[in-house]
Amino acid sequence: MGLPPLAEASELVVHRGTKRVLESVSLSIQEGQIVALVGKNGSGKTTLIEAFAGIIPLRKGSIFWRGRDGESVTVRDFEGRRNHPPPMGLTLQKDGMCGDETVIERFSSALEVAGSEFHYKQASETLEQWGLSNFSGDRIAHLSGGLSRRLSLLCGLAPAALSDLPLVTLLDEPSEGLDEAAKELLKGWLRALAMRGHGIVIATHDKEVIDCADRIVTISDGNITEKPGDANSAPSQIPAISDFHEPNPTLSLVKWALRTEYRNPIDTVGKATPAIVALLLAYALVGELDVNSHDSRLLAALVLAPSFITAVASPAIIGRLSESDCGRWWNAVVGPMARPAYSISGASMVLPIPLAYLSWAVLAGSVEVETYSEVLVWLWLPALAMLDLAVAATSLHLLVSDLSRSSAAPAPLLLLVLVWPFLELTEALAMIIDGGMSFSLSIHEPIMTCLIASIISALVWLAAVLIPDY
Repeated sequence: MGLPPLAEASELVVHRGTKRVLESVSLSIQEGQIVALVGKNGSGKTTLIEAFAGIIPLRKGSIFWRGRDGESVTVRDFEGRRNHPPPMGLTLQKDGMCGDETVIERFSSALEVAGSEFHYKQASETLEQWGLSNFSGDRIAHLSGGLSRRLSLLCGLAPAALSDLPLVTLLDEPSEGLDEAAKELLKGWLRALAMRGHGIVIATHDKEVIDCADRIVTISDGNITEKPGDANSAPSQIPAISDFHEPNPTLSLVKWALRTEYRNPIDTVGKATPAIVALLLAYALVGELDVNSHDSRLLAALVLAPSFITAVASPAIIGRLSESDCGRWWNAVVGPMARPAYSISGASMVLPIPLAYLSWAVLAGSVEVETYSEVLVWLWLPALAMLDLAVAATSLHLLVSDLSRSSAAPAPLLLLVLVWPFLELTEALAMIIDGGMSFSLSIHEPIMTCLIASIISALVWLAAVLIPDY
């Protein structure tokens, strides 16, 4: 029994909104073949590319890929099952890159998620071939449109070029925005990759690129027809095969999120500003408090309010993921673990604890608190539980951003559910203010109250990340 195809679409039915774009489409990608998808605008070329990548819901049918062990893997099906795809190359129509990345970082990420070892010398030579070596340290936002397209295309082709086993490469309008030199290089790479046994799917209108194909698939009225291609381009020099390591795309995604935030900390600054404003307003109120007259809950709420604001504010990662379809690229290469990874890496993990201590230092100095020193020792406990709340809030923001009309969705209303864990944390801090820290595990003690808040936050997070992206 032979190996299954590199990738196969079986009886796909796909809708875009209310329109049925693909109707019972079946297509297999074999080793050493270039398949060109052609058709008029809106016919379904991009839809079929994204269906193969596993990033678009299916009304019927399934997508199968061949894993490195030779077994068939269900990447996605109409019943909602989704698995991490095998290593692949992917270039989306809108590049799929974030402007805060540098050229060399993007290139290394594309290789890392496909399991190819990154060697700086080899990377430099490859970037030189594509006219990008002089820009390796530049941010993508600073590149021209043509250079940005070259980089996106190279990041889609390089994983296959460096792979020791046949991979699938998906390219959506790869020649769009390229000059003649880059287009000739693209055609040579396509034939060279096909000669190494890789399977390539290209959605294109470009006659020169179509002439490179072994098979031409025309999409019209939701159905496909096929005819042989000319495959008349000559191969060009491509990089030597690299060492393979088992990829961990989820870890790569987390590193990408942390790296971009470190370079441009708009998330930290954007969340700290309203938190500081809230702290100043609280300072104006706290002078009237009498902690011994049962105002400890209000003081606790005012102390934790700045941390709560940073936790529930919309994270910067949503803007980065929406930039040039960057999130769709990561969603494809990471698979079903993308949303959980986004929610953790995009949550405000730095600010809640220091803000809680800053708030306590500013606010508690204006009132007489007998347990001041003990609160100072244990304030980290409710502040730490606030991190769970931040992850849950980020997951809700991401859930809304996945909707087709995310700007019209009532995201703030969803966040109201997180008032409950905030009130539990407020109660825990009030207990510490009133009577000091207790290590009892009964239901109305600080430790258990913080634990309840964390459990509520965890349940919200779990619900948000498990809801299928229909």
